[in-house]
Amino acid sequence: MMEDNCTAVTEFILLGLSDVPELRFLLFLMFLLIYGVTVLANLGMVALIQLSSQLHNPMYFFLSHLSFVDFCYSSVIVPKMLANILGKDKTISFQGCMVQFYFFCTCVITEILLLAVMAYDRFVAICNPLLYMVTMSQKLCVGLVSVCYIFASVCALIHLCLVLEIPSYTSKVINHFFCDLPSLLSLACSDVTLNEVLLFIVATFNETFTIMIILTSYLFILITILRMRSAEGRRKAFSTCASHLTAIIVFHGTILSIYCRPTSGDGGDADKVATVFYTVVIPMLNPLIYSLRNKDVKEALRKVVSSKIHS
Repeated sequence: MMEDNCTAVTEFILLGLSDVPELRFLLFLMFLLIYGVTVLANLGMVALIQLSSQLHNPMYFFLSHLSFVDFCYSSVIVPKMLANILGKDKTISFQGCMVQFYFFCTCVITEILLLAVMAYDRFVAICNPLLYMVTMSQKLCVGLVSVCYIFASVCALIHLCLVLEIPSYTSKVINHFFCDLPSLLSLACSDVTLNEVLLFIVATFNETFTIMIILTSYLFILITILRMRSAEGRRKAFSTCASHLTAIIVFHGTILSIYCRPTSGDGGDADKVATVFYTVVIPMLNPLIYSLRNKDVKEALRKVVSSKIHS
């Protein structure tokens, strides 16, 4: 009987990405490099936006929060993953697992909402440029970002409270590199139908709602771009939109494949590989895609560096 194997746990064991000894050092170096770039790029972007007055507008206000969230949820996962790759002790305490899950869930939902807000911001900027600063007032920007953080925190708290109600697990071995909700639910002894249904509903609602905003915004942006007389202007706008949409498609695609399905569970290696994209790779790519190709950012960086050198 499965019930005979049920026990309350005080810690979990994270299996990680691979148990092949020959791959450990290579994986460690690769993820250490990616995490280093992620930290430097995202915190550097936040600092640059704060220091440069020419970047004090709604677009970069949202971008600074996106960079902060990318840094946070990458930092919630990657350091522990790096320690587990080389270390023999792959355990994480029950409390540590719950904290990791809560902050990860909060950050991911916040990012989903922020991407939609940023798409709306670009819609207003490109389709109604004369009313941009009036429409995207400081009060509205702060309000939108606050809603993103508060809504994400509440969703994560609801999931956390339901997980804490699980009395016992069939095993303390999690076939993942962090404490993800589907992996935890797959080990539960008790009935977790409510957890699974709520996960499906919340994830599907968030994805559907934000994707509709993003697609609608970019549809109007595309129409506006096609009406531009300047071929160079159309080319630059298309290039920027293509980069943004690429990042959005990869991020949302992995979220949909893992969380927006009727039955949660341990998806094995396929889920782990997909999860790497939005937990490790996307936080590194976002500052590169959204900003480093931007002339305003490059000019602001040049001015800040120049002022520090001559000060």
